Amino acid sequence: MDLILAAELVKTFEGFRDNPYLCPAGIPTIGYGSTHYKDGTAVTLADKPITKEQAHELMMHTLETQFLPGVLKLCPKLIQNTKALNAVVDFCYNLGLGRLRGSTLLAALQAEDWGAAKAQLKLWVHGGGKVLPGLVARREAEAALLPD
Repeated sequence: MDLILAAELVKTFEGFRDNPYLCPAGIPTIGYGSTHYKDGTAVTLADKPITKEQAHELMMHTLETQFLPGVLKLCPKLIQNTKALNAVVDFCYNLGLGRLRGSTLLAALQAEDWGAAKAQLKLWVHGGGKVLPGLVARREAEAALLPD
């Protein structure tokens, strides 16, 4: 499955950091928003820097082995729409599969109610009790990949 669009969204909205850092949720993170390495080990603030190539490889591994299968399990119909699938994979990379599971967004996606799905996506823009402009832009970009 082609995840080029999801990878572009992740790179655009996560940005690249070669050294470990704490994300806004307080989780040690590296590269393009990665919190774990390929072997499942959690990122720590004491870890060595990584290159953009290593970060890309790690991001793709996470997208392909964790988020793509998880999204397809929850929304099997998305296999028929590469753009929508990429949008939801990016959403889950950002917020986790748990946020999708049981959400009104999931119900809209499963029903292929694209208008409702776009509206639901655009509600996931808060961090620390505030609307974050970066999340508004990310949700808009994801919504733009859903059918009309």
